[in-house]
This record gives sequence, C-alpha cells and structure tokens, in this order.
Amino acid sequence: MSSLTRGHGGEQQAPEFVQMNNLACESVGGKVLFATDDWFAVAENLLKKGDPEFKVGLFTEYGKWMDGWETRRKRIPGHDWCIIELGVPGVIHGFHVDTHFFTGNYAPRISVQAACLQEKISLSPRGERIGSAASEDDFKAVERLHSEKWESLLKMTELKPGYAESCHNYFHVSSKERWTHIRLNIYPDGGIARFKVYGIGQRDWSLCGPNDLEDLLSMTNGSVCLGYSDAHYGHPRNLIGLGRAADMGDGWETARRLDRPPILKANENGILQVPGNEWTVFRLGHPGLITHIEIDTNHFKGNAPNSCKIEACILTPKEEERIKEKWTEKLDNKWKTLLAVTQLHPHKRHFIDGTSLSLKEVFTHVKITIAPDGGISRLRLWGFPRQLP
Repeated sequence: MSSLTRGHGGEQQAPEFVQMNNLACESVGGKVLFATDDWFAVAENLLKKGDPEFKVGLFTEYGKWMDGWETRRKRIPGHDWCIIELGVPGVIHGFHVDTHFFTGNYAPRISVQAACLQEKISLSPRGERIGSAASEDDFKAVERLHSEKWESLLKMTELKPGYAESCHNYFHVSSKERWTHIRLNIYPDGGIARFKVYGIGQRDWSLCGPNDLEDLLSMTNGSVCLGYSDAHYGHPRNLIGLGRAADMGDGWETARRLDRPPILKANENGILQVPGNEWTVFRLGHPGLITHIEIDTNHFKGNAPNSCKIEACILTPKEEERIKEKWTEKLDNKWKTLLAVTQLHPHKRHFIDGTSLSLKEVFTHVKITIAPDGGISRLRLWGFPRQLP
C-alpha cells in the first residue's frame, strides 16, 4: 500500500518509517546476489547510500549512463528481478522506491517478496555486470532458492516516473517477521534509482550471556531513532551505523542555531553558555545496564558540538507510542542524567568509562543532547543486556 502524502506546494512528504534504518544499504553490508539483467546500469546501484545523480551527455558503450538499476527493453517472455541480501536482518516497516531521473525508462510496476534464510546463500560473485544478463548457470544456481515462492510483502503495484515531484514511492509493510533476503520484481523491465528497505534490526538475544558486553545502541542489535530536533545535514540514525563514519555525511549534523549569542562565552570548564541545543532520542536494542560510552566526532573538524549530555529512562511500548513526537514536552520528569554535560573535541573518539556515569540502572531509551549545534559521527553505548525490573 502506498503511503505518500503531499505538503504545501505539492511536494512529497515522507512517511514516518523513513526515520528507521535502511537494512539493505551497501554501507551496512547490503548486497545484490543475483539480477536477471544489468544492461544499462547494474543492480548494485540500488543500494548506494548517496542520492542518485544525473550526468548530462554521458554514455557508456551500452547506452545512457544511469545511476540506478536499468534493464534492457525486454523482447522475450517474463520480467526482470533481483535478489538482495539485507546487511542487517530484521523487521521491515516500509520500502522507498526512488525513480529519480528515470522518466521515460522507469519500471512501471514492482512487487517485493522476502525470506528468512538460516544458511548463507552460495552464488557466484557478480563481478562487473554492466552490459550483461544472467547466464543459464546463474539461473540454475538461483533456482535452488525457490524465490518465486517467497512471502509477498508488496503485491504488484504501479510506480510513478522519476520527475522531482513524483519520483519518491513509499510503501508500508505490515509484516512483523524477521527477514534476511528480498526479491525485488520489476514488471516487465526498466529502471529504478534507489531501493531502500526501512526497518529495525533483530537479533537472537537468547544467545547472549549475562556477562557479554554489547553495544546496546547498535542498529545490528535493534536500536532505532525515534525523534530529533534537527537533521539539516545528516540524520541521527547514522550515529548507530556500522564501523566508523566514512565522512561528515555519514553522521548526525544539525544546522547552525540562530539563537547563538553574537559573542560566545564559556565557563571555567570550557562549556559554552548558550540558550539552545539539539537532541535526538533512541530506543535501545535491548534493555540494559550501560557501563561505557564512546562519542566519536570523526571528520567533524570545524563543526563538532562544544558539549554533549546523555539522559536515559524506561518506557513501555504503550508509553512510547503515546508520547511519539512529543519527546521534549512529555518526558522532562522521566529523563535521568546518565552522562552529565561533557566537553567534546573535534575529530576525536571520546571514551567514557563507568566512573563518569551517574547511574547504574537498567534503561530502555536514551536522549542525546548536543550544544549548541554541530555534528557527531558515531555513538556507542556499551553495556549488559538485562530484563526490566
């Protein structure tokens, strides 16, 4: 089911699920395992993190260069499709199908199927695929997956062409099961710029011992961003991404606050005395006792925040739903200080051990506040998974 709303002036408004993690993105390990055809542009482009580009007048020996997956015009029976391995297995809440720049050559319809496979799929490496189609051996290998019988998450649905006002196609998913692989079908052929699979990572916590130290905020462990004050240059969900950030665009960065005083002053600890701040809220992947913190401002050399504080609380799913989008108004009396206001430095990993943390309790949610504004690339909250009291 499509979930597209229009804002003032007719621009497309994204649904709430795009705040979640893109489980298929190449930056978290998403991979294309098979595609029927990659003639004009390869299926791997679907999983790129950056926005699609258009290069006027650029052609390859196979046709116009396109930043997406584009198959040849089909002249044999059937339709095109590809198999995607999610970088982070989890529960899928929605799809974003971006047809940007595919105007007269976009895929008219799609459907999406999914499977939760226990064993690793063994298919031949794809290598350089532009200007080619799947071979008979490729088809024989992928037939063992019986992907045509996978669970349907989105029935055949029409897409809109890749003009700025119509290129973003959003679809809600109601399934609550865990998935590891996706089959994306296009009917009968054509192009798509990006395919994003938004959801929440899910792992088997029964395999985790009581003394196993885990990053409770990692997207692979099921953490998710629930709200934020500003994400002008980078979404706070980047904070819980894999590894260290690739660049500034791979972190959370806000605009410069306009309420900063004309002349800045600091206290004796170097903390700027400013009236405003920016914040973001996360649900932990599992309730837990936080013992160590890592705050990484990697790449933020001239725009790191001056300071940061971290608060925590316990919320039930019903409470979380009730206060959605009202984080600052409804929770002032629930937040407890985990890390007091701490000065940050540019382009540096800050390691904070338990002696600097104010609380030794189990929590489900955290709120990160930076002042006055700026960017952080990663945040790790190490601790022990625990059941709620």
